[in-house]
Amino acid sequence: MKLRIRGNSIRLRLRQSEVRRLAVEGAIEETTNFGPSAEQRLEYAIRVAPDGRDVDATLVWGRLLVRIPHMVLHEWASTEQVGIEAVQRFRGAEELRILVEKDFECIEAPAGESQEDAFPRPLGEITCPPAGSLARSK
Repeated sequence: MKLRIRGNSIRLRLRQSEVRRLAVEGAIEETTNFGPSAEQRLEYAIRVAPDGRDVDATLVWGRLLVRIPHMVLHEWASTEQVGIEAVQRFRGAEELRILVEKDFECIEAPAGESQEDAFPRPLGEITCPPAGSLARSK
């Protein structure tokens, strides 16, 4: 699972096996360590919300959790639908944009990035941003 953060938006991209695991097990998660202690760790996860009505995200003690309603996840995982997009509003006019996408093969993958387990590229062009870029691919 890839996580990109830019301003008030988060984007998670999942490979084929991760989408299957999320659909079957109801959760996937990753950890990025910035140092040896637990306080220097970022955990991020996606969980199915069986009774949920909206996609939402929370951040507590270095743990980002995105919850997706069961029916929304089922439709996304079992069809050609590329992504799930939501806007979470807070403090009046502020908002967090949430995007969960299938990770497609790139025409030219960044050096060192495996294309194994990526979704086959659909007809039409999908470009990938350069390694380290936060730009959104289309």
